[in-house]
Amino acid sequence: QVQLVESGGGLVQPGGSLRLSCAASGTIGSINIMGWYRQAPGKQRELVASITSAGSTNYDDSVRGRFTISRDNAKNTVDLQMNSLKPEDTAVYYCNLKRVISSYWGQGTQVTVSS
Repeated sequence: QVQLVESGGGLVQPGGSLRLSCAASGTIGSINIMGWYRQAPGKQRELVASITSAGSTNYDDSVRGRFTISRDNAKNTVDLQMNSLKPEDTAVYYCNLKRVISSYWGQGTQVTVSS
């Protein structure tokens, strides 16, 4: 079993920055993909960014150039640095870890971008 704990959400003005962190514990495995998803009210959960255990990254077009995902394999953590935030980035952000046949989710952290 895997546990994921997120931190770092909050309220920020448009153009501001936030950094989300996720710590994983349990039977993580050496080969996995960690990522951040988000879900806004009335919308489906969508992928924001992901990073493999080898360090390959993937970003949604809406955040590319503004958000940066990184991970520390020794600490089993994944971070999401979010810059130039927009009101449309407002959502609950979820940490995710995918292994070959399983997927795990954190409890979510609220990010609100508003003046």
